[in-house]
Amino acid sequence: MRGAHTEVVVGVLGGMGPAATADFYAKLVRATPAATDQEHLRALIWSDPSIPDRTEALLTGGPDPLPLLTEGASRLRDAGADFLVVPCNTAHAFLVPIRERLPLPLLSMIDETAVSVTAADQPRSRVGVLGTNATRRSGLYRRALCERGAEVVEPDEAQQERVSRGIARVKAGQTDEETWALIAGVATELAERGAEAIIAGCTELPLALALREAPVPIIDPTQVLAEAAVRYATTVAASRVRSRCA
Repeated sequence: MRGAHTEVVVGVLGGMGPAATADFYAKLVRATPAATDQEHLRALIWSDPSIPDRTEALLTGGPDPLPLLTEGASRLRDAGADFLVVPCNTAHAFLVPIRERLPLPLLSMIDETAVSVTAADQPRSRVGVLGTNATRRSGLYRRALCERGAEVVEPDEAQQERVSRGIARVKAGQTDEETWALIAGVATELAERGAEAIIAGCTELPLALALREAPVPIIDPTQVLAEAAVRYATTVAASRVRSRCA
C-alpha cells in the first residue's frame, strides 16, 4: 500500500449515527495494511447528525433526508473526495438518486456485503438479516442476496421490535448487556430457522454485538465496506500510475 494510494481521498458521508461513523473510520484504519502514518489513506468525513431519520422518511412520511444527503456528498466532492462511502444501511435506499445527482463513484455497502457473503470460500445459501424496520421493508438486502442465489431469513414482527429496541439503545449510548441480549437473541432465533450466518445490517448493530462474541456467525457490513474502500482506493491509485506511465 506504499506510494500512490495515499493520493486517493475517501469521502465518508456519515452522522447516521455519529458512533457508527466513528466505528467505520476505525475499521478503515485497521483494514489498511500500513506500517506508518504516511501509508494510510486520506479521508474526508462529513458527519451530519441533522440528516432526517431514514426509517421515518421511508415508512411514515417523515422529512426527506435526500437533500442533506446530497448536500453532504457535494461537500465531500468539492473538498476533493475521489469516491464516497455511506456507513448507514438504511440510507442506501436513497443511493440511486444520490448517484443521479452527483456523478462520483459511491460504493454500496449492501452490494459489497452480499458479494462477500455469497462469494466466500464457503458461500452461505441461507442468510439471516437484521436491520432497521425500513431496511427490512425496503428489501435492500433481500434483493441483493437473492440476485446472488442466497435465501434470506428475516425477523418476524415481534423479533423486529426487539431489534429496533436494540438499535435505539445503541443510538442512545446503551451498548450494554441488555442491548447485546436483544440483538444476539434474535440472531440466534434466525439461526435456529436455518440461517448459516447473520448480517448485522444496521451500523449500530456491530457496536452492540462487539460487547462479547455472538452465539452465531455475524457478518459486519461496516467491516466489509472498510475493506472494499481500501481495495477501491488501491485500484484507483494503480490506474493513475498506469496513466502517468503511458
